[in-house]
Amino acid sequence: MTVVFPERAKHGYLLEKDEGEAFWLLGMLEILKISSEDTNGEYGLIEVTVRAGDGSPWHVHPDEDEWFYVLEGEFTFYIGDRRLSLPAGSFAFGPKGVPHTFIAETDGARALIGFQPFLFEGFLREVGEPAAERVLPPPLEAPPDMGPLLPIGARNGMEILGPPGPPPRALAGQLGRSAPARGMGGRAP
Repeated sequence: MTVVFPERAKHGYLLEKDEGEAFWLLGMLEILKISSEDTNGEYGLIEVTVRAGDGSPWHVHPDEDEWFYVLEGEFTFYIGDRRLSLPAGSFAFGPKGVPHTFIAETDGARALIGFQPFLFEGFLREVGEPAAERVLPPPLEAPPDMGPLLPIGARNGMEILGPPGPPPRALAGQLGRSAPARGMGGRAP
């Protein structure tokens, strides 16, 4: 295991595969690769592993951009009124102020998720629990109770709009067919 010091970013650092501070959050494994401490909160990066059918709550970051690069497996990324299919090697961008969510389509799907600034880390630390192992936590027995998450999200720059899964039905009816995550702003040529 690599030893990291609070001032590591000033000198550069190496994290081997599976290294970084790990958390279990809403049925996912999330590993901090670049923390807010490393960048004075300016940006951050996490690696997330997700089982099929799981994902983030429908949410919006009023002051934080979020980007998503798929390492392994496949995800569906909803952003605003668009549904994007992201196989390995695909990228999606969720600008601040635009509601979004993601759902893993394959078991053990992995992605890098970046944030600028890195407000989400506060939510991860407050809601997540330190991962006992670098594996997915036990599956959730029921959808998470959104009530207690709302004020935690608000304290950490995120407005939670709905539970994990596709956007609420009111918006889902407006979503077009899945667009490939390539070229022409995510639309098929």
